[in-house]
Amino acid sequence: MKLSDNKATISFSNGSPSFEMPVYQGSIGPDVIDIRKLYGQTGMFTYDPGFLSTASCQSAITYIDGDKGELLYRGYPIEQLATSCDFMDTCHLLMYGDLPSVQKKKDFTHLVTNHTMVHDQMQYFMRGFRRDAHPMAVLTGLVGGLSAFYHDSTDINNPEHRDIAAIRLIAKMPTLVAMAYKYSIGQPYMYPQNNLSYAGNFLHMMFGTPCEDYKVNPVLEKALDRIFILHADHEQNASTSTVRLCGSSGTNPFAAIAAGVACLWGPAHGGANEACLNMLGDIQAKGGVEKVGEFISQVKDKNSGVKLMGFGHRVYKNYDPRAKLMQETCNEVLKELGLENDPLFKLAKALEKIALEDDYFVSRKLYPNVDFYSGIVQRAIGIPVKLFTGIFAMARTVGWIAQLNEMIADPEYKIGRPRQLFTGSVRRDVPPVNKR
Repeated sequence: MKLSDNKATISFSNGSPSFEMPVYQGSIGPDVIDIRKLYGQTGMFTYDPGFLSTASCQSAITYIDGDKGELLYRGYPIEQLATSCDFMDTCHLLMYGDLPSVQKKKDFTHLVTNHTMVHDQMQYFMRGFRRDAHPMAVLTGLVGGLSAFYHDSTDINNPEHRDIAAIRLIAKMPTLVAMAYKYSIGQPYMYPQNNLSYAGNFLHMMFGTPCEDYKVNPVLEKALDRIFILHADHEQNASTSTVRLCGSSGTNPFAAIAAGVACLWGPAHGGANEACLNMLGDIQAKGGVEKVGEFISQVKDKNSGVKLMGFGHRVYKNYDPRAKLMQETCNEVLKELGLENDPLFKLAKALEKIALEDDYFVSRKLYPNVDFYSGIVQRAIGIPVKLFTGIFAMARTVGWIAQLNEMIADPEYKIGRPRQLFTGSVRRDVPPVNKR
């Protein structure tokens, strides 16, 4: 963070003295006005619902330019990472700041691979949940519960503890997600296999059974690995901000990540691809492709209350760069599985075509986003819709950890404490009970 020669001056129409504030420059992106002394100098706060114009921290991990449709992890474009690297490369990059050498990658992968098993008592903890519980409800409990099973790595201020907890979380998250799925369908849990890749191991734990050998399909393995890369981090979004805020109190890493999982569950955040598939299911139930035109007309009608899920993005005002990559993967998976003519996927393609050509959507830049394609890919692979957000949480765990560790190492970090504009009653006295 570099101090700019430029300064911001705030002045008041009521005659109060003006106040100068320093301006800082990042390596790329907008400059920021340092308002930390604003309250002390003026007695006023800023008002910014949703923190849309507020930088809550300085970070060197992920950068987004929504207007250009650009996403960088540690400076590397997401397009290059998704085509030239795998998820283990990406994890190392986000956590340690650089892409690993051949030996470093081997060591890092070995470390993750050898921590994929969870404490055997976790299965008894799992039995306390109803089998029809939402997987995200189960996952929130399981991740938070890790702090009870691995209490030797819960000191967030101890760098060694943070490193151990980080590896444990990255390694064990696929195991927990697969356990939640197996529990919901009444199948036995599958132990992880150390000879498989991160994505391949997850597919094995999800769809393998003790009855026969499970052979990992390399096309599906590659598709899942790309999903993990594309979702690994996304700057200061709601769940990442939640992890930072939770961690700022000094709570243990497992609890902070569990808070992120809970936040991600929301349909406006990680639940978007689940909402997208539910939307496609509703259209299919009402007549499928033949009803797409009618559905689009309802979307255009502001009074209909019908929303188009999986299109547009709060940050990207251009095409989501992750969506282009996921579109390629989507087509590869559907071809591999012979699902090009599946009614639901034909419906999705029809909706995609209209959104890319209709002036209403093009002028508003409502392009298909990464959630639209990743939802289709996951359903094609056989992952149930309710588990989509769990896959997202599994991928985002490394980003949350990297952001949490960066915050703890920042000498300027403080416990989060947002302010408010109070609009309730002014001070008043409690009347006697007979006069209320």
